[in-house]
Amino acid sequence: MTTALKLAADSDPAAPDDLPPQMRVLFVSTAHRKGGWVADAFAAEAAAEIRLDDAVGTTNALARLREEAYDLVLLRHDPDDLDALEFLRALRAGGNEEPVIVLGDESEQQMSARCFDAAADGYVCVNTITTRTLTWIAARAIERHRLVREHRALSQADRHRLRLEHSESRRMLAELRSVVRDVRVASQPGDPVCNLASSATPTADAAQLPPSPDDVQLPPQLIAHYGDLLRAYVIMGSGNLGRDVAALAELLAAAGVSGRQAMAMHLDVLQELVAGLGNRSTRHVMTRADLLLLELTVHLAESFRRRYRERRHPPQQMLLPGFVGDAQPCAMAA
Repeated sequence: MTTALKLAADSDPAAPDDLPPQMRVLFVSTAHRKGGWVADAFAAEAAAEIRLDDAVGTTNALARLREEAYDLVLLRHDPDDLDALEFLRALRAGGNEEPVIVLGDESEQQMSARCFDAAADGYVCVNTITTRTLTWIAARAIERHRLVREHRALSQADRHRLRLEHSESRRMLAELRSVVRDVRVASQPGDPVCNLASSATPTADAAQLPPSPDDVQLPPQLIAHYGDLLRAYVIMGSGNLGRDVAALAELLAAAGVSGRQAMAMHLDVLQELVAGLGNRSTRHVMTRADLLLLELTVHLAESFRRRYRERRHPPQQMLLPGFVGDAQPCAMAA
């Protein structure tokens, strides 16, 4: 049996706003439908258009839930004919997620905890409940399940976004390592034409090239210091660490560390940092790491440029006033 009733929302100013304007409610009861008046009164009281469907017995209820979607299920508890708790556990185990309110003859103090333990959304005693209270309980149950569905969708979207970010980070690290490898190939001495051809071939194997001074491993203390600088840079940004980056670039230039070595060190430290993030986002870390690499590269290039100019144009001793040529005193005027 189906009952369709409607009551205007403005006729009941105290009605909850969480009820959808149209609702499909399934009332599961026994053959004699004891307590069915509560379901009918709820349909008449709620400020929404409610379609109330009756299901006699668990078999009929399961068939209806498989065929149609309901906004709310009112489940009549009768220990002799219909054990609502066992039926509810079977529903939840089968993946049913509709909000369920149990109706029974026992008091709330006796049955509420047992119903909540069976994953019900509420319990009401048919002898003491009012339709207004049932309306509010139904509104809260529907709102809770809506929020649970939205939270699940947002969590799935967030996990998907994190997987994409980690995949993009791994791809970017692989491409940057390819750049380091290509620079290693292009920087080999020999015929410029051969070097150009090698650098244009992305499949060139740098491991087959002769040893290079740049292949020397950097000191662990330097790598650890750069790791600390990278972690601080991710948190603080460039504004507070500009002097530290410039000092590190000056140290690398003084030690003769090439740009390829500095970039390889950066990638090793960054890969370890990203691996330690776990399921957290990598976008912020990768963005700040790119800024640090760019800033370090600029400072390193300026340090090498200054040293190159100093070698091309070494400082010269200027003559003191009154001395010319080979530092002989100038002739005194008569």
